[in-house]
Parts: sequence; C-alpha cells; structure tokens
Amino acid sequence: MEVHHLRYFVAVADHLSFSGAARSLHMATSPLSQRVRDLERELGTTLFERDSHHVGLTEAGSSLLPIARDVLGRFDDIPWRLREATSRGRRAVYLGIPPGLHTCLRDRLTAFDRACAPHLDLKRWPGGSRELLGGVQRGELTMALVRLPVHAEGIGVAELLREPLGAVLPAVEFADRTSVSLHELTGFTYARPPAHMLPDYWDEVETRLTAAGIHRRVRLESGDYAGAVDVVANGDTFTISMLDPGSGMHTMRNDHIVVLPIDDLPATLQTGLIWRNDRLDEQPGLRELIDATRRALSDLSR
Repeated sequence: MEVHHLRYFVAVADHLSFSGAARSLHMATSPLSQRVRDLERELGTTLFERDSHHVGLTEAGSSLLPIARDVLGRFDDIPWRLREATSRGRRAVYLGIPPGLHTCLRDRLTAFDRACAPHLDLKRWPGGSRELLGGVQRGELTMALVRLPVHAEGIGVAELLREPLGAVLPAVEFADRTSVSLHELTGFTYARPPAHMLPDYWDEVETRLTAAGIHRRVRLESGDYAGAVDVVANGDTFTISMLDPGSGMHTMRNDHIVVLPIDDLPATLQTGLIWRNDRLDEQPGLRELIDATRRALSDLSR
C-alpha cells in the first residue's frame, strides 16, 4: 500500500463518483478504478458498492475514511512541520494568491505585508482557486485567497470581497452599449476558463447560460486572460469576467473588447481567505495571524 492509494480512495469517497474523482485528480477513470481495486485487494475487503448509476461506501469504506484522512493529513504536514522545526530568524508564511485579484485587495495585502515584515516573511504563491485550496489542505500553504464558495472539510472560510461579473464582448458589436441581456448572446460561443481556474460558483453561472439558450462552448486551455480577450475580439465569442475597472483583470483589456453588465444575470464573484482549522491550535500565533489578515483585507473602502 502506498500513500497515493489512500489519496485515490479519499477522492472517490468525497465525490462518490469515479469519474468526478478522476477529474479532480487530473487522471483517467480506468487507472483510478484499478488503483482502488488494488487497495481493496490488499486490504481484503470491498470499500465501495458500485453499479452503473451509483457509488457508495461500504461499512469498511466508511471505517477507513477517517483513518485515511488522518494518515494523509500527517503525510502532507511533513513539509511545514520540517520548516517549523528548522526555521531560524523570521517565520515564513505562505499565502496563496489567485489571478485577477482586485487592485484594492492587492493594495491592502501590500500594506499588511509591510506591517508584518519585522515579525514574519509573507511569501505569496500564485495559482488557481482549486489548486490553492489543495495547497492549504496539504499544508503547503498557511492560508490562501480564493474564489468562493469553498466547501471542504476542515477548512475555515472568511469572505473578504464581492465583485460584480460582466460579459466580455467584441467591441465591434457592443461598443455603444451600456448593458447586454442573455437572449442577445444565444448566437455566441461561451469561452470557458480552464477547469483549474473555475470556482464552483461559475459552474452555477454556466447553468444559467444554458437555461437561457446559450449552448455553444469552447474551453480555454491556457490560464492567460489576455488570450481569452484575443479570442473574444475575433467576434462570435464571449466570456465572463470581473466588471469593476479596479479588478486586476482590467489591465488586460484593450480597445477591441468591452465588458458590460448582464441585465438578467446579476452575478457576483466572491473572494475569501481560507485556512486549515486544525492548525489553529497546533501552530503558536496562527489564530492571531489569521484574525489579523482578515481584519486587514476586509477593511475595504468600496
């Protein structure tokens, strides 16, 4: 038995779906299913009840789940525990940062960084929201700013900011408009950001688009927002992004696109701070640091 067998088991248990777990692990379903069967064979018991429409935990699977989570937690904690044990001088704190962070929020973070400098080294780590959540869960990051919602066991969440979303559209057709409605976009293709960049809330937005008759999709494989802008500028394609000019995405806009509010889709994107609750009592001063970070970053003059 190896650690990755337990990680695969937990992923399937969380999703109760082999295909959903495979997507979250960025692997094919067939090898994932085989690895779980290898684990079952080694343990001499069945962990999942399977049929073509349902996956459920057996009694043995339910008993193994908390044990597996505990083992994975201890394994993933090795890097930060080693850093804590060997650190000298200022304490290093790793903070995850998603792309397109609002300018106001980024400015507050810079001011907080300066205030903390005499006591700790605040290191920023970029990534998509799902990637950053994984970093916090594995203990690689002390905390992270991510797009909400986040529903993960053992993860603390504090909302910091809400930003309205709008449609990114070709200027040649919409330059003189102040807003747009969904029915006007039924002939357009929706450019989806890469899966690792999408917060779960945007999945809900996409459901609304489908209900409005917008069915054509193209998946952007790159996380480069400038590339999405170029695709939209070509015509017949739109995407969704932050509407506020203060958004970090605003710097990538050009004369070939416009960003308009959607009259019948009052969508907002939430940004929050996340951390592992079990560490609050394990790491001296962490609770105070989380509270200080929340106060500094939520005090926005909006």
